Amino acid sequence: FFFNRTMAALNENGSLTSEMQGLGIDINDPSLAELLDSKDEFANLRNRFCMPKAPEGSGREEAIYMCGNSLGIMPVKTREYVNAELDKWAKFGVEGHFEEPLPWVSIDESVRDASARIVGAQPQEVCVMNSLTVNLHLMMVAFYRPTPSKFKILVEGKAFPSDMHMLQSQVLFHGFDPATAIVKLEPKDGEVTLKTSDIVETIASMKGEIALVMMSGVQYYTGQRFDIKTITAAARAENIPVGWDLAHAVGNVPLSLHDDEVDFACWCSYKYLNSGPGGIAGCYVHSKHGSHKELAALPRFAGWWGHRASDRFNMAHEFIASEGAQGFMLSNPPVLCVAALRASLEIFDEAGGVSALRRKSEKLTQYLELLLRDMDKDPTLKGKVSIFTPKDFADRGCQLSLFFSVPVEEVSDFLVSRGVIVDVRKPSVIRVAPTPLYNSYKDVFDFCVHLRDSLKAIAAKETPDKN
Repeated sequence: FFFNRTMAALNENGSLTSEMQGLGIDINDPSLAELLDSKDEFANLRNRFCMPKAPEGSGREEAIYMCGNSLGIMPVKTREYVNAELDKWAKFGVEGHFEEPLPWVSIDESVRDASARIVGAQPQEVCVMNSLTVNLHLMMVAFYRPTPSKFKILVEGKAFPSDMHMLQSQVLFHGFDPATAIVKLEPKDGEVTLKTSDIVETIASMKGEIALVMMSGVQYYTGQRFDIKTITAAARAENIPVGWDLAHAVGNVPLSLHDDEVDFACWCSYKYLNSGPGGIAGCYVHSKHGSHKELAALPRFAGWWGHRASDRFNMAHEFIASEGAQGFMLSNPPVLCVAALRASLEIFDEAGGVSALRRKSEKLTQYLELLLRDMDKDPTLKGKVSIFTPKDFADRGCQLSLFFSVPVEEVSDFLVSRGVIVDVRKPSVIRVAPTPLYNSYKDVFDFCVHLRDSLKAIAAKETPDKN
């Protein structure tokens, strides 16, 4: 009876609620994590991954891996799928391009439909190719078409450095000064994150100057999730193309790029999509743009793999684009990278997609949040760590960004010694990303135990010994 009442409270509105207090379970009770894990509908998916090992002397075998926002962990089937392509190469050589199953000449299509499902797109609107920043540059060719009076790009001020380098180089290429051409959205005084209303207002007030809106789906540093639908609609209402960097959104939060009428989007696949370091990236182009067959209709940097497949090997010099996003491809896809991505996308399909996983993700991150906020009630720890990621589920993904008033390197060193892997952003931030595919509630609980211990150890060093 107690167990059922507890689970009813946990499941109400898909979140952990204050009703738990009435059930007599303290947030710091390890039995709560056990209870949550026992009812986790996705718990079996952890076995689909190779969990990183903890260092010797840490007191545990598997690491507490909270770093999927930087690099996802390897699916068990990755080795099998990559080795299958190596075996095919060894056996057939160049003929592997046409040998079933999965002939290399079209192997990118083996991950196209699953990628489309994850980003909420039609299959022809998606392709896998290159790396993220390369794809953003390619999209800029088509969608950043500045004029002497309308040449500005709107972007969040804390954009990932590679995005900012890309934008600066594009602006310079077109003969403009980045200082005036790149409009950086900053939070208001006293705030850490951006408000959708302020973004929409900026678009409307600068509609005659902005040539492109280019933002992140989920902000890498703060963990803020932007309202893609509302911001895209605001830009499109002013006839401004809009593109999204989905590096921290894809595989993390539900997306609906086609229905939201996003013009283009790009993403890497090595974070939440677990394709491996430097894995192949993805690209989306809305169907209203992807139907152009000739270069003059929609300017792009073209390559032979973007030519229609039916006569690609005729080696003609006239470019006729493939339908959809594939018309933007340059070269044949890296086979081993595609194989690695396929191993992960199959797990997403097994789970029922990102929307299904989001049910767990919201609870997992809220559990982390509650534990962290409770930590601040300890007088010896008060003010030493604070969360600056938005509190509302709709405004964040799985990541919480933590600010430390104590030396973050000391916290990190302590956590590493306990077998905890998180992402440090100097000088004072640690990003923690409990991922629903492979993280458990016990992972979250154990992380907070070790974090608390690290802060207490640092506090003890700071307190003079009165003896």
